[in-house]
Amino acid sequence: MSVVINTNYAATVASNNLATSNSMLQKSLNRLSSGSKIVNPSDDAGGLAVSMKLSAAAVRQGAVASNIGNAVSLLQTQDGALKVSGQVLQRISELKVLYQDVTKSSSDLANYNTEFTALQAQLTANAAETFNGVALFGSSAIGSVATTENGSSGTTVSIAARDLASSGAGVGTITAATGATSLANITVAQISTAIENVATMRATNGSEQSRLGFASELVTTNKANLEAANSRIVDVDVASESTQLARWNILVQAGTSMLAQANQSAQSALKLLG
Repeated sequence: MSVVINTNYAATVASNNLATSNSMLQKSLNRLSSGSKIVNPSDDAGGLAVSMKLSAAAVRQGAVASNIGNAVSLLQTQDGALKVSGQVLQRISELKVLYQDVTKSSSDLANYNTEFTALQAQLTANAAETFNGVALFGSSAIGSVATTENGSSGTTVSIAARDLASSGAGVGTITAATGATSLANITVAQISTAIENVATMRATNGSEQSRLGFASELVTTNKANLEAANSRIVDVDVASESTQLARWNILVQAGTSMLAQANQSAQSALKLLG
């Protein structure tokens, strides 16, 4: 091999290898320090695009789970009002039967009617209950709860209208009774109808809570799976990357040593000139 001064091929090759090893060492350090395999978009352009979509979908799943939880809380509050209304109606039915006792004086009947009037007011107050400003009862449905992150119409749960104050539900008939002898203006059949309607409302409420519970479980599972899929794309395998770090660290040290020796190889030309 010729002995030359202007060109040191061995040093050039050693320098290129050292630059490559040093670049990979820095990349390995960046991955381990950030915990991510994709430090720069150039590391995995396609993977980054997929990761962003999976991450956004997982965040939306979390928001859906939060919305479902709030809807369940609303339904639980509504059921509480319905439960109390049922208890009030049961007491009214008892008062109605007691009111029919022929042994009761007019003063006794007035006392029964005083309690009945108070219970009427409580039923009216129950019908006006709200949850965070949203009316729990009325002639219109409260709304639909999305149970998927893409909000497709086929996967929503509608919270049906429950009008506790309407005469059609029977309760309105009870609260509308007026006059000094208002207990005399209603029948046991009317009270029974109102109780049955409240029971139906509670059953419908329970079915909606049940479906939302299962929907919440599915959303939670989907969120976990999306996060796992995203992790496989972006999260660094610390054990594997640590091994690569050790490899590139050794290569950088070896490359530095070999470059120094390659730079010294041209010194042989000076001996020939001397």
